[in-house]
Amino acid sequence: MNRAVFLDRDGVITRALVRDGKPYAPLSRSDVAIVPGVPDALDRLRRAGLLLILVTNQPDVARGRASRAEVEAIHAGLRATLPLDDIHVCYHDDADECACRKPAPGMLYAAAVVHQIALSRSYLVGDRWRDIAAGRRAGCTTILVDGGHDEPVDVEPDARVPDLSRAAAWILANEGA
Repeated sequence: MNRAVFLDRDGVITRALVRDGKPYAPLSRSDVAIVPGVPDALDRLRRAGLLLILVTNQPDVARGRASRAEVEAIHAGLRATLPLDDIHVCYHDDADECACRKPAPGMLYAAAVVHQIALSRSYLVGDRWRDIAAGRRAGCTTILVDGGHDEPVDVEPDARVPDLSRAAAWILANEGA
């Protein structure tokens, strides 16, 4: 079975657009900025034999603020730039009560089936309580990238770090690499 690092997009891989202390997703490719240090962190994780799976809620599609085509264009740009093995997206809003929208673990379960991933030997890195809850529910070790959002984290992560570079260092130390 494979091991993976499940990565949230906005606030971990790309800069979240923060307004009034709350993070928002970029709505177009021109708004996307990869967080400094992310390419190197992903390369280190990949060299350690970990799959890199992006798992992201994109409810702005259901809310009519973004098009699915624009979100897919953002992801095509990320795939061209970063060593991601796969991308799983939930386009639903909370009212849809789907199994894929974090904090539900559906995207992690789907990726685990496709890539034969041992969830108990894998990690989830996110910047919001929804990410940490999804990782916990799937049985992953969880790491919170603490972006200082004005939002409580009701589920305690296994580790708190300031950015993906530190998350990668923590994971690699945990892996004994």
